[in-house]
Amino acid sequence: MFQSRGSLFVLFAGLFVGMAWIGTARASESAGLLVLGRVSDDPKSQYEPMKALLDYVVERMGDVGIHEGRILMARDPVQMTSYLRRGRVDWVSETGAGAVLLQRRAGAETLVLSERNGIRRYHTIYFARRDGAVKSIDELRGHRIAFQNRTSTSAYYIPAMELLERGMRMEILGSPSDPPVPDSVGYVFARTERNIATWVHKRVVDVGVVSNLDWSNPQHVPEFFKSDLVILRESGDVPRGVEIVREGLAPKVRARLREVLLAMADDPAAGAILDRFHQSLRFFDLDERDRRDLERLRAGVAHVGAEIE
Repeated sequence: MFQSRGSLFVLFAGLFVGMAWIGTARASESAGLLVLGRVSDDPKSQYEPMKALLDYVVERMGDVGIHEGRILMARDPVQMTSYLRRGRVDWVSETGAGAVLLQRRAGAETLVLSERNGIRRYHTIYFARRDGAVKSIDELRGHRIAFQNRTSTSAYYIPAMELLERGMRMEILGSPSDPPVPDSVGYVFARTERNIATWVHKRVVDVGVVSNLDWSNPQHVPEFFKSDLVILRESGDVPRGVEIVREGLAPKVRARLREVLLAMADDPAAGAILDRFHQSLRFFDLDERDRRDLERLRAGVAHVGAEIE
């Protein structure tokens, strides 16, 4: 009986702490707290570089009332959307499609752009077997294409929106072996870039898509595959990383956060931190091309959402 009461005490204490955390996170900058969020399926590996970045930023935001920083991971965009709507997260580091998706669903706003692994912009590569039946993406009807996952900008959203723009009907397949309807494009999710390349090479699917960065990475697309593969198309570039903030973040906090991030490129003390955080070289403001490309991506993400999700 004593153990049962002790268990109940622990349970209620845990609930109390959880409720206190929710209240604190909702209070956000009013309590001197800045919460940095990220959608991740591997939060353990990403926590330390994110914490280093957040600590650096918080140290320089005392003049606007920010004295503490916390990390909040989400398992998928749906959970992050909920966090943003409820004010539990203030700032999110995302890819292009992830950012515009959260803007569309939660009213988040673009703050600055960021390099990742030293790359400011990237694009999608469509590829097939050199001796395969598909010689152009316009010939994809009645064939199979492999995407990575539902959150990938380069290996899902960009190719899906481009195929829809070409008037192609798309259907998800139960497995790679399922035959697509003759007048539609059958798609499957391979989960990793290496799987996409392998499935194309082994003729499991007809076409695969990866970013140009992954195409150049032998860990993702092995060099010994490439003699049998051919590039069918390369999409236009889009921004690699987008930093967004929640709707309603205090203007003074937003302005100071932007100022600190943009100044990091000129601060020697920030070098090691940026190297850990996606090997970013700097954060930067949007130019006209960035705004145009993000607007096209925003329209494409909405089209994908309306047609195939």
